[in-house]
Amino acid sequence: MLADRDSLLRRLHELRSEHRDLDTVIARMEDSPVDQLQLQRLKKRKLKLKDEVAWLESRLVPDIIA
Repeated sequence: MLADRDSLLRRLHELRSEHRDLDTVIARMEDSPVDQLQLQRLKKRKLKLKDEVAWLESRLVPDIIA
């Protein structure tokens, strides 16, 4: 279980890092004339990463029954 948690934390770190990188790339692309299709794909990838991060975070936080 501990190894599984460590792998989830590692994956979460990777996804957050990629999300930040995409944020930087998108911000730079929006400041200059670019291929709108490419920009749209990057934004879609960023949203997918956000969903994956949220899913992983929900897996790492234990359910608390009140």
